[in-house]
Amino acid sequence: MIETNVCILGAGPGGASAALKLDRLGIDCLLVDKATFPRDKICGDALSGKVVYALNRIDKSIMEDFYEPKDIKIDCWGVEFVFPKDRKISVASTSFLKEGEQNPRAFGFVSKREDFDNYIIEYVRKSSHIDFREGLELRDFEKVEDGFILKNKDGSVAIKTKLVIAADGAQSKFAREIAAFDKEEKHFAGAIRAYYKNVKGCSEDNFIELHFVEDFAPGYLWIFPLPNGEANVGVGMRSDLISKDKVNLKKKMLEILATHPRFKDRFEEAEVIGKIKGFGLPLGSKKRKISGDHYMLIGDAASLIDPLTGEGIGNAMISGLRAAEHAQRALETANFTAAALKTYDEEVYNHLWKELKISYQIQRALQYPWLTNILSGIATRSQGFTETMTAMFTDVNMRKKIYNPFFYIKLLFQK
Repeated sequence: MIETNVCILGAGPGGASAALKLDRLGIDCLLVDKATFPRDKICGDALSGKVVYALNRIDKSIMEDFYEPKDIKIDCWGVEFVFPKDRKISVASTSFLKEGEQNPRAFGFVSKREDFDNYIIEYVRKSSHIDFREGLELRDFEKVEDGFILKNKDGSVAIKTKLVIAADGAQSKFAREIAAFDKEEKHFAGAIRAYYKNVKGCSEDNFIELHFVEDFAPGYLWIFPLPNGEANVGVGMRSDLISKDKVNLKKKMLEILATHPRFKDRFEEAEVIGKIKGFGLPLGSKKRKISGDHYMLIGDAASLIDPLTGEGIGNAMISGLRAAEHAQRALETANFTAAALKTYDEEVYNHLWKELKISYQIQRALQYPWLTNILSGIATRSQGFTETMTAMFTDVNMRKKIYNPFFYIKLLFQK
């Protein structure tokens, strides 16, 4: 029997962030993942300003090193939104700088998850307080008086822990069995991702592109540039609407890329690299109970994905930080009860809920083509709207804006 005070299930960005923060706090933990790194992870691969924020909170040297030129990422300098009727909004992240202010660093990046996750894991491997076990899938969760006993499929490995931080992703077995999470299709999205080469017309400044195409409303089709001239291309759509309209995302995306006037020429010589893969997105469009006796859920396991933008990595890392800080408090007070850990839920939602709520409201509006056309017409004339949409990716002063009582009026009608 392996004994540990804190066991983290899942070594993606959320779980690794929690482990690294605990390490920097001088707290031992066990980090477990069923995969062996590096490994592929199906994702859009965009890294928002929240990732920068989280890495700086963990250890500024990790972020400083990532800023340096690397062949695993590209710097992203803005976002391009393209609505039906080809209404287009391009906003550079530098537009958030004050007059005369200089910032030679990008607010966001694009990096394949295989590369980014492994970059973080290399710091995990070097951390003295993290016992990292790869290739170990824990499937049996037994609640005991002073914590949990976790076992692999055949019971050959057993771990006793006072606290579980569940970061085991969108299909979290722990969240389903222990936290009683149910899949609600209107708060869940389906998506597919493809890697392409030879896509024409990508921005020289590596803007990420979000195309709001009626076929996927209220979702979108994305084109995110990658190193080596590649691109991450995919679509996401709410699961209840996929079921209702019987949409085959892969078939529909390939059809649109081949025939739609906006994409036809750009993808005429493009080639798919590898397989087109699908994945699920548990959306943060409703508040959930994300902690309980001796456990906390983080990232996708806690359903914290932005319902409009699909942002998941930054939210996972922020919740991982908060979980590590609450783990420290629980260990200091020897109190792992649901009542004691409830403040974790409060702090996570204090940080993220306003943005998630706004995203959900916009997502619902985009479900209706007539309303999308009205909003996109306003948006193309509204600096407030475009800055807000871009801030959802860059995380620049977003929290300050959304607490302003005039924010919602300015959002659509500020010129």
